Amino acid sequence: FQEEGIEVPRALASGPSAFIPAKEDILIESFLSLGRVDHLTMVMALHPSYLSCFLRIQHALFELDGPLPRDWRHYVSAAARHHCSYMVQQHSKAFLEAGGEESWLSGIKHAPVKLRSLHTLNKLLAHRPWLITQQHIQELVCAGAEPRWSLAELIHAVILMAHTHSLCSFVWGCGLNPEPDHIGGYAFHPPSPAHEDGRQELVDGAVEVEVLMKRMVELQQQQEEECTQEEMVTRFERERSESIPTAVVRGAPPELVLCLVEEPEFRYEDFAPRGEQSPPIMRAQDYSWEDHGFSLVQRLLPDMGQFLDEEFQVVSNLTYNRMAMHEDVDTYTLRKALWNYIHCLYGIRYDDYDYGSVNVLLERSLKVFVKTMACHPEQTTASTYHAFWRHFRHSEKVHANLIVMGARLQAALLYTLRSITAYIK
Repeated sequence: FQEEGIEVPRALASGPSAFIPAKEDILIESFLSLGRVDHLTMVMALHPSYLSCFLRIQHALFELDGPLPRDWRHYVSAAARHHCSYMVQQHSKAFLEAGGEESWLSGIKHAPVKLRSLHTLNKLLAHRPWLITQQHIQELVCAGAEPRWSLAELIHAVILMAHTHSLCSFVWGCGLNPEPDHIGGYAFHPPSPAHEDGRQELVDGAVEVEVLMKRMVELQQQQEEECTQEEMVTRFERERSESIPTAVVRGAPPELVLCLVEEPEFRYEDFAPRGEQSPPIMRAQDYSWEDHGFSLVQRLLPDMGQFLDEEFQVVSNLTYNRMAMHEDVDTYTLRKALWNYIHCLYGIRYDDYDYGSVNVLLERSLKVFVKTMACHPEQTTASTYHAFWRHFRHSEKVHANLIVMGARLQAALLYTLRSITAYIK
């Protein structure tokens, strides 16, 4: 996964599928447009090809002409479902700079009724998107709704909310510190205490890499073996219902976050807790981004479908053919297992994928981190970050975070877009 030694064209990109600029060019462009290079950009710069398309999406969502006013775009994105002070402060500042009313930031009750009407959809998008139905869409866009959302406005708002929720996962997952002008931005953050058994951890980490390498090779050799559809479904259900504990709950978030959250007690719950009746599974063959979601977004919000598709393609195909201390490694099976595991947590099944691979490639500490980051990002801690892939570089863990972020974004969008499609029909 590592970024070292990768050569990319030194040309600034301006739209989907443009040449990928070098890391230095991207950082200079970011500095010139924003006046600084924020922590989010610096961490993403470990992977220039992804950062390039991410910045284009950010520009399209917040700066280009669109159905929503610019201050509304940032207010919607300041939604604090995951108690992410970093994102709330970034978008609150941008909201004011775009001419937004300062009183809106003191509580959602001060915002227009039309914005407040997004509350239910926003909380479901953030925590349980599989519960989104055609009825939720109808309540916002039908002729009797007051105030009414157009489909173009709604799809813009949905993408902004889902984009922000997934970014919260990345911020928590990478442990980003506050910006200098944020609350706590100049506070001293002591380093994590050193482990007394650090040498043994290095040895154990190296062994884990060798075991993972061996398993990847074995899986690639077994791909030709036939597996019945019944067994494929059984393996999916086994992964979906597996009990994976998440980290401890943090203390209460700061007031600037709490005042922008309604129903803060509404959180993620397992798609189908063991022993309980599950909602209907979304089969990727019935509704997918490639065959359905892309064209709908492209029709309602021109060019945004292309931008999102580029992001999904880049994060899915991103590889440097390296893993820890090994080179010339095909990491496809590992990247695919991460992506499909996150979709599995969200109740999305690929009929042609063997979910036994997930259990083989993703050891338990990695599953704990991935589930925490994708479903309860506010509970992510330094210990959950350091517990997995102990012999991997930070750039490789950031790569894993990008995969989690992209898969989570696509899963949330798919459930909402499916409901919009049903409403249109």
